[in-house]
Amino acid sequence: MPSGARPADALIQIVEHGDPFSVLGPHEVSSGHWEIRAFLPEADTVSLVAPDGRTILAPMEKNGEGLFIASLAASERPDYRFRLENHGHAEIRHDPYRFGPVLTPEEVEQLREPGSDAVYAKLGAQRRNVEGVDGFAFAVWAPNARRVSVVGDFNNWDGRRHAMRRRHEGGIWEIFIPEVTLGARYKFEIIGAEGHTMPLKADPVAFEAELPSATASVLRGAPDFEWRDAAWMANRAAQIPRKAPMSIYECHLGSWARVPAEGNRYLTYRELAERLIPYVKDLGFTHIELLPITEYPFDGSWGYQPISLYAPTSRFGTPDDFVAFVEAAHAAGIGIILDWVPAHFPNDPHGLAFFDGTHLYEHADPRQGFHQDWGTYIYNYDRKEVTSFLVANARYWLERYHIDGLRVDAVASMLYLDYSRRPGEWIPNRYGGNENLGAIDFLRRMNEVAYASSPGAITIAEESTAWPGVSQPTYTGGLGFGFKWNMGWMHDTLRYISTDPIHRRHHHHDLTFGLLYAFSENFVLPLSHDEVVHGKGSLIGKMPGDPWQRFANLRAYYGFMWGHPGKKLLFMGGEFGQEREWNHDASLDWHLLDDPHHRGLQALIRDLNHAYRTIPALHENDCEAKGFEWLVADDRDNSVIAWARRGESAKSLAVVVSNLTPVPREKYRIGVPLSGFYREAVNTDAASYGGTNMGNLGGVAAEETTSHGQPCSLTLTLPPLATLILERESP
Repeated sequence: MPSGARPADALIQIVEHGDPFSVLGPHEVSSGHWEIRAFLPEADTVSLVAPDGRTILAPMEKNGEGLFIASLAASERPDYRFRLENHGHAEIRHDPYRFGPVLTPEEVEQLREPGSDAVYAKLGAQRRNVEGVDGFAFAVWAPNARRVSVVGDFNNWDGRRHAMRRRHEGGIWEIFIPEVTLGARYKFEIIGAEGHTMPLKADPVAFEAELPSATASVLRGAPDFEWRDAAWMANRAAQIPRKAPMSIYECHLGSWARVPAEGNRYLTYRELAERLIPYVKDLGFTHIELLPITEYPFDGSWGYQPISLYAPTSRFGTPDDFVAFVEAAHAAGIGIILDWVPAHFPNDPHGLAFFDGTHLYEHADPRQGFHQDWGTYIYNYDRKEVTSFLVANARYWLERYHIDGLRVDAVASMLYLDYSRRPGEWIPNRYGGNENLGAIDFLRRMNEVAYASSPGAITIAEESTAWPGVSQPTYTGGLGFGFKWNMGWMHDTLRYISTDPIHRRHHHHDLTFGLLYAFSENFVLPLSHDEVVHGKGSLIGKMPGDPWQRFANLRAYYGFMWGHPGKKLLFMGGEFGQEREWNHDASLDWHLLDDPHHRGLQALIRDLNHAYRTIPALHENDCEAKGFEWLVADDRDNSVIAWARRGESAKSLAVVVSNLTPVPREKYRIGVPLSGFYREAVNTDAASYGGTNMGNLGGVAAEETTSHGQPCSLTLTLPPLATLILERESP
């Protein structure tokens, strides 16, 4: 205690002081003379004892409410423990203020380097052994705070007990707390820049969180699992994603299936591993894309307003349970893609908003820092610490959880400063433009790190504008994503297929326009959750006509989609024709599979995925213009469209034909580039799918009759409202 200071003064210093290590713990007040100070308000008496816990070194004098002081003669920094007594109960305890700094200056500097793993290796609550003592090292970035404390189950949520050391060089607060246990709940108590105590904050780098609506972080340490998927990871690294089949089943884990007999509860990660993964494998999808599972407070956000970016949501189990789910997917040959949300975050008081009493993670100016449509805050991508936090998070999921891809949500909202804003509601960049230069730099860096650190993993942008080079490498000026959602294709083709067939001749361009730009990016064709919410109804609900025509329309549309260039994505329920709009609070309507029309639609998806995966021409050049050739593009009067798909081999060829009216077309001639027999791999009008079973008796041999500028031709029977996929078999 400083000379002349009264006990009450010292107590105030402990409670409010920005550097409690200068007050508490051991201090050499003169040569060979040490003073040990402790704030232990829960104790009646305290003694200093030797490391053996039995030898008493000195009694501690109580000064004020909970402040204890003792003097020791020692030639070097003393090693001691506290012996606390309270109502006859004795306890031996370590002094957290006896331990030195947690982070080295070099580690503090690494926290500002986007791409480093320091954020999740050093911040948060890390399991440590310091001087032979097990415990947790806590560290948090809060540069404008006056004081930061760890509060939790282990200190009665008392912010006076574990006030942290301030590292001025990086705005980091840190403390090692001995002997706290796994599973304990904790938060940070922060006295903000203006001297006000903030609402208790969850750890921004928490690795586990309480089950919402509870909001505390949970002690577990940085994940370091013993994985058993080495074969999958090696095979993934050897693949070229652009050339490989990619058929994605988009899934919201909370509503894929529930357990009605147990209060309509969620399935756990392990139950989903036993039910969802075999289901997806049976249908032939290559990937499952999870709507965000980073911890989020509000079910109605579907995960798109996350609070703890480093913690898998506890709704479905623990981090170890989630690892079991990923491992089960990999064992079944299925990749896991995670919807990732670096565009914005909610304003919940326990989250990142106004974290240290200032706009730390978000822009202070609402014209840059507040998203008007969603009522959320926008990250300040111009701060190195913020971009480091986000880039490290991408790397974390790919490395620590073996996630196979990140689909980045709302990229357009990040790229444009005037996104969804009227004149005067946004601030131009330094060149006077509307591009968010900080966000662009962040996205490029994130993609560079993702691809460098995780071979074979992919990134996908949900980007709805004509921004150039989204899926082009950063060294060519692109954003560096592997793929981009083709929102234009989705809007055009859904508009077309929702139109009554009698009027489709007037909308034929909606089918063909997408091929003008189909190879400008590496596209994913998405029929996502966004198309079956907010009053849009279901996919089957968009189809015109009587019940038979509705199903035939959707089957023909799926055939068109699976034969079209681009990777595929279908939201859950679409595979069997979910009738009602998606409801995140209820299970899918699995009873519909008792109906042969719904069951037939599901069987079609299974066969389309099989054809897509096994016919090289349908996937090898999904992203290459050389893999596509128009055969019939202009037959708007009959609403017929046809094209050829080519693989890497000169003989690898498939033909896709759609007849999008309910009128059968007999002896319809289509030119083809190669002779041979064309096997009818998929006919969406097959009786097994609920169709009329009109077709070509398994296939057609090409005639040496020119047509449509091609040297050979096929004479086909085109079923009503149907798509044919024909694979050329070599003579």
